[in-house]
Amino acid sequence: MDNDDVITTLNNLIETSKDGEEGFRACAEDAKDPTLKAFFSTRAQSCAAAAVELQNAVRSYGGDPETSGGLGGAIHRRWLDIKAMVTGKDDKAVLQECERGEDVAAASYRSALEKNLPVEVRAMVERQYQGVLQNHDKVKSLRDQYRSA
Repeated sequence: MDNDDVITTLNNLIETSKDGEEGFRACAEDAKDPTLKAFFSTRAQSCAAAAVELQNAVRSYGGDPETSGGLGGAIHRRWLDIKAMVTGKDDKAVLQECERGEDVAAASYRSALEKNLPVEVRAMVERQYQGVLQNHDKVKSLRDQYRSA
């Protein structure tokens, strides 16, 4: 894998991380439960930190890092806004949309890990992927709690 391919892969993950940051911020704004608000805010900060780490890696490979999310994330957030207007932004609906966003993030990371990445990049991407999976599992657990409540 040449430097350009590594940079492209990392920039795609930056977009994913930025989308996650914005998605979690939107969920924090929409959530009614203060505990959920705090959880989503913390997750937004984690996504922002992941994006910074990826941006630094892009620079180390001589590239220009992405600075914003992708079109897919913007579309997802718009859909979340439209759906929230219809459902009244209850916490269960917010959690369901957040889980969908984490499904997309996990798929992006899995796609990156299918590539022949340099060892140090693969380690970083794998570590971040594990964080995405933990986010997804926590969101799913919270959603299930709200579903049964």
